[in-house]
Amino acid sequence: MTQLDCFYSLSSPWAYFAGPQLQDIVRRHNVKLVLKPYDFQLVVPQTGGVPLKTRPEPRKTYHALELARWRDYLGMPMNLQPAHYPQGVADDVNWNKKPGWMVIAAQLQGLDALPLSHALLRALWAQERKTSDADVRIAIANEAGYDGAALQALEESAPVQAAYKAYTEEAVEKGIFGAPIFVLNGERFWGQDRLMFVERALDKLRAAKP
Repeated sequence: MTQLDCFYSLSSPWAYFAGPQLQDIVRRHNVKLVLKPYDFQLVVPQTGGVPLKTRPEPRKTYHALELARWRDYLGMPMNLQPAHYPQGVADDVNWNKKPGWMVIAAQLQGLDALPLSHALLRALWAQERKTSDADVRIAIANEAGYDGAALQALEESAPVQAAYKAYTEEAVEKGIFGAPIFVLNGERFWGQDRLMFVERALDKLRAAKP
Protein backbone atom coordinates (compact mmCIF):
# COMPACT_ATOMS: atom_id res chain seq x y z
CA MET A 1 0.00 0.00 0.00
CA THR A 2 1.25 3.47 -0.88
CA GLN A 3 2.22 5.54 2.16
CA LEU A 4 1.58 9.26 2.49
CA ASP A 5 3.30 11.05 5.37
CA CYS A 6 1.98 14.26 6.89
CA PHE A 7 4.42 16.35 8.93
CA TYR A 8 2.64 19.04 10.91
CA SER A 9 1.90 20.69 14.23
CA LEU A 10 -1.35 20.44 16.14
CA SER A 11 -1.43 24.24 16.17
CA SER A 12 -1.40 24.71 12.38
CA PRO A 13 -4.46 26.42 10.90
CA TRP A 14 -3.46 25.07 7.51
CA ALA A 15 -3.49 21.52 8.85
CA TYR A 16 -7.01 22.24 10.11
CA PHE A 17 -8.07 23.37 6.65
CA ALA A 18 -6.46 20.26 5.14
CA GLY A 19 -8.41 17.74 7.25
CA PRO A 20 -11.54 17.08 5.15
CA GLN A 21 -9.65 17.16 1.84
CA LEU A 22 -6.97 14.84 3.16
CA GLN A 23 -9.51 12.37 4.50
CA ASP A 24 -11.21 12.28 1.11
CA ILE A 25 -7.94 11.70 -0.76
CA VAL A 26 -6.88 8.90 1.58
CA ARG A 27 -10.24 7.19 1.16
CA ARG A 28 -10.43 7.46 -2.61
CA HIS A 29 -6.83 6.45 -3.26
CA ASN A 30 -6.68 3.80 -0.53
CA VAL A 31 -3.34 5.03 0.79
CA LYS A 32 -1.75 4.52 4.19
CA LEU A 33 -1.67 7.90 5.90
CA VAL A 34 0.96 8.33 8.61
CA LEU A 35 0.48 11.44 10.70
CA LYS A 36 3.80 12.76 11.95
CA PRO A 37 3.43 15.57 14.47
CA TYR A 38 6.88 17.01 15.07
CA ASP A 39 8.56 19.63 17.25
CA PHE A 40 7.77 22.66 15.10
CA GLN A 41 9.54 25.17 17.33
CA LEU A 42 12.74 23.12 17.27
CA VAL A 43 12.82 22.14 13.61
CA VAL A 44 11.58 25.15 11.66
CA PRO A 45 14.39 27.56 12.60
CA GLN A 46 16.86 24.90 11.40
CA THR A 47 15.20 24.27 8.06
CA GLY A 48 14.39 27.77 6.86
CA GLY A 49 10.85 28.30 8.06
CA VAL A 50 9.80 31.48 9.83
CA PRO A 51 7.51 31.01 12.86
CA LEU A 52 4.55 33.37 12.84
CA LYS A 53 5.54 35.13 16.05
CA THR A 54 8.90 36.19 14.58
CA ARG A 55 7.58 37.44 11.22
CA PRO A 56 7.48 41.14 10.36
CA GLU A 57 4.09 42.78 10.81
CA PRO A 58 3.28 42.92 7.05
CA ARG A 59 3.66 39.15 6.83
CA LYS A 60 1.56 38.63 9.95
CA THR A 61 -1.29 40.70 8.55
CA TYR A 62 -1.09 38.91 5.22
CA HIS A 63 -1.20 35.57 7.03
CA ALA A 64 -4.49 36.62 8.65
CA LEU A 65 -5.83 37.77 5.29
CA GLU A 66 -5.04 34.41 3.72
CA LEU A 67 -6.66 32.55 6.59
CA ALA A 68 -9.84 34.57 6.09
CA ARG A 69 -9.80 33.88 2.36
CA TRP A 70 -9.40 30.15 2.81
CA ARG A 71 -11.95 30.05 5.62
CA ASP A 72 -14.54 31.62 3.34
CA TYR A 73 -13.53 29.57 0.30
CA LEU A 74 -13.68 26.23 2.13
CA GLY A 75 -16.70 27.18 4.22
CA MET A 76 -14.97 26.07 7.42
CA PRO A 77 -15.48 27.96 10.68
CA MET A 78 -12.38 29.66 12.05
CA ASN A 79 -11.52 32.31 14.60
CA LEU A 80 -8.64 34.30 13.14
CA GLN A 81 -7.36 35.06 16.64
CA PRO A 82 -8.37 32.05 18.72
CA ALA A 83 -8.43 32.51 22.46
CA HIS A 84 -5.89 29.78 23.16
CA TYR A 85 -3.30 30.51 20.50
CA PRO A 86 -0.58 31.37 21.32
CA GLN A 87 -1.43 32.01 24.99
CA GLY A 88 0.38 29.75 27.40
CA VAL A 89 3.55 29.38 25.37
CA ALA A 90 5.63 31.21 27.93
CA ASP A 91 4.29 29.05 30.75
CA ASP A 92 4.10 25.72 28.97
CA VAL A 93 6.58 25.03 26.18
CA ASN A 94 4.67 21.86 25.33
CA TRP A 95 1.34 23.62 24.74
CA ASN A 96 1.04 22.52 21.11
CA LYS A 97 2.99 19.30 21.50
CA LYS A 98 0.57 17.53 23.82
CA PRO A 99 -2.26 17.24 21.26
CA GLY A 100 0.29 15.78 18.86
CA TRP A 101 1.28 13.22 21.45
CA MET A 102 -2.36 12.20 21.76
CA VAL A 103 -2.59 11.74 17.98
CA ILE A 104 0.57 9.62 18.00
CA ALA A 105 -0.84 7.55 20.86
CA ALA A 106 -3.98 6.81 18.83
CA GLN A 107 -1.94 5.92 15.77
CA LEU A 108 0.33 3.58 17.73
CA GLN A 109 -2.80 1.81 18.96
CA GLY A 110 -3.68 1.04 15.35
CA LEU A 111 -6.52 3.56 15.25
CA ASP A 112 -7.39 5.95 12.45
CA ALA A 113 -6.01 9.11 14.05
CA LEU A 114 -7.06 11.60 11.37
CA PRO A 115 -10.55 12.28 12.80
CA LEU A 116 -8.97 12.88 16.22
CA SER A 117 -6.36 15.19 14.72
CA HIS A 118 -9.00 17.22 12.92
CA ALA A 119 -11.18 17.39 16.04
CA LEU A 120 -8.26 18.77 18.07
CA LEU A 121 -7.42 21.36 15.42
CA ARG A 122 -11.07 22.34 15.04
CA ALA A 123 -11.34 22.74 18.81
CA LEU A 124 -8.42 25.17 18.83
CA TRP A 125 -9.28 27.18 15.72
CA ALA A 126 -13.07 27.13 15.66
CA GLN A 127 -14.38 26.25 19.11
CA GLU A 128 -12.21 28.33 21.47
CA ARG A 129 -11.10 25.26 23.42
CA LYS A 130 -7.74 25.02 25.16
CA THR A 131 -6.25 21.86 23.69
CA SER A 132 -3.15 22.15 25.87
CA ASP A 133 -5.33 21.10 28.82
CA ALA A 134 -5.52 17.35 29.40
CA ASP A 135 -9.19 17.41 30.39
CA VAL A 136 -10.08 19.28 27.21
CA ARG A 137 -8.18 16.79 25.04
CA ILE A 138 -9.89 13.89 26.79
CA ALA A 139 -13.30 15.41 26.14
CA ILE A 140 -12.50 16.11 22.49
CA ALA A 141 -11.27 12.56 21.97
CA ASN A 142 -14.36 11.11 23.66
CA GLU A 143 -16.62 13.23 21.46
CA ALA A 144 -14.78 11.91 18.39
CA GLY A 145 -15.36 8.30 19.43
CA TYR A 146 -12.04 7.50 21.09
CA ASP A 147 -11.17 6.54 24.65
CA GLY A 148 -9.84 9.93 25.64
CA ALA A 149 -8.55 9.01 29.06
CA ALA A 150 -6.68 6.00 27.73
CA LEU A 151 -5.03 8.03 24.98
CA GLN A 152 -4.14 10.90 27.31
CA ALA A 153 -2.51 8.43 29.70
CA LEU A 154 -0.23 7.30 26.88
CA GLU A 155 0.91 10.76 25.79
CA GLU A 156 4.14 10.77 27.76
CA SER A 157 4.80 7.03 27.45
CA ALA A 158 8.12 5.86 26.07
CA PRO A 159 6.72 4.64 22.71
CA VAL A 160 4.87 7.91 22.03
CA GLN A 161 7.84 10.06 22.99
CA ALA A 162 10.17 7.91 20.90
CA ALA A 163 7.90 8.28 17.89
CA TYR A 164 7.68 12.06 18.40
CA LYS A 165 11.47 12.28 18.61
CA ALA A 166 11.84 10.13 15.49
CA TYR A 167 9.36 12.27 13.54
CA THR A 168 11.23 15.41 14.64
CA GLU A 169 14.58 14.01 13.53
CA GLU A 170 13.06 12.85 10.26
CA ALA A 171 11.62 16.32 9.70
CA VAL A 172 15.11 17.81 9.92
CA GLU A 173 16.56 15.15 7.62
CA LYS A 174 13.85 15.65 4.99
CA GLY A 175 13.93 19.44 5.08
CA ILE A 176 10.51 19.98 6.59
CA PHE A 177 10.10 23.71 7.17
CA GLY A 178 6.36 24.22 7.67
CA ALA A 179 3.04 22.60 8.44
CA PRO A 180 1.54 20.67 6.93
CA ILE A 181 4.09 19.19 4.56
CA PHE A 182 3.10 15.96 2.83
CA VAL A 183 5.74 13.50 1.67
CA LEU A 184 5.01 10.94 -1.03
CA ASN A 185 7.83 8.74 -2.34
CA GLY A 186 10.34 11.29 -1.07
CA GLU A 187 8.65 14.26 -2.74
CA ARG A 188 7.49 17.14 -0.55
CA PHE A 189 4.24 19.07 -0.95
CA TRP A 190 3.92 22.14 1.29
CA GLY A 191 0.51 23.29 2.45
CA GLN A 192 -3.10 22.28 2.21
CA ASP A 193 -3.33 24.15 -1.10
CA ARG A 194 -0.90 21.60 -2.59
CA LEU A 195 -3.16 18.64 -1.94
CA MET A 196 -4.26 18.76 -5.57
CA PHE A 197 -0.66 18.01 -6.53
CA VAL A 198 -0.57 15.16 -4.01
CA GLU A 199 -3.62 13.75 -5.73
CA ARG A 200 -2.05 14.13 -9.17
CA ALA A 201 1.03 12.25 -7.94
CA LEU A 202 -1.17 9.49 -6.55
CA ASP A 203 -2.99 9.28 -9.88
CA LYS A 204 0.35 8.82 -11.65
CA LEU A 205 1.35 6.07 -9.25
CA ARG A 206 -1.94 4.30 -9.82
CA ALA A 207 -1.59 4.58 -13.60
CA ALA A 208 1.93 3.17 -13.48
CA LYS A 209 0.86 -0.01 -11.71
CA PRO A 210 0.38 -3.07 -13.96
